[in-house]
Parts: sequence; structure tokens; C-alpha cells
Amino acid sequence: MPAPHDLALFTRAALVLAQSLQLGAIQIAVSGAVNCALVLGAARITAFLSRSEGWLRAQRYVMGSVLAALALRIALAERK
Repeated sequence: MPAPHDLALFTRAALVLAQSLQLGAIQIAVSGAVNCALVLGAARITAFLSRSEGWLRAQRYVMGSVLAALALRIALAERK
């Protein structure tokens, strides 16, 4: 028959395991909810911005400028 001290250690270890599993489950649930909220928010923003002509025009100009600047940087870079 196990000593009472051994039984107390086993019970304490089981409680720690149960608490760890609960904490992990809560963390997974909260993480899933946050990720879901981010995806839905991004979808709404994308839908709004895709309907805006001004935004699409600004996006084209900004991307064109960035690509032109990158092309100039590559063209003017010193060769080794």
C-alpha cells in the first residue's frame, strides 16, 4: 500500500496536469477567436478598399513609385 505522502504527490501532480491542460485549451480557444476576428476584419477592409476607386488609383501610383525607385536603385548600384 502506498504511503500517504506518495498519494499526496500523485494527487498534486494530477492537479498540475489538469491545470496545464485547461490552460492550454483556453489559450488555443482565445488564439482561435483572435485569429478569426483578424481574418474577418481584414476581409471587411479588403472589401471596402476594393470598391473605392480613389484607393485603387492611389495604390497603383504608390506601387508604381516603389517599383520605379527599386529599378533606379538596382540600375545605379555599383557593380562588384
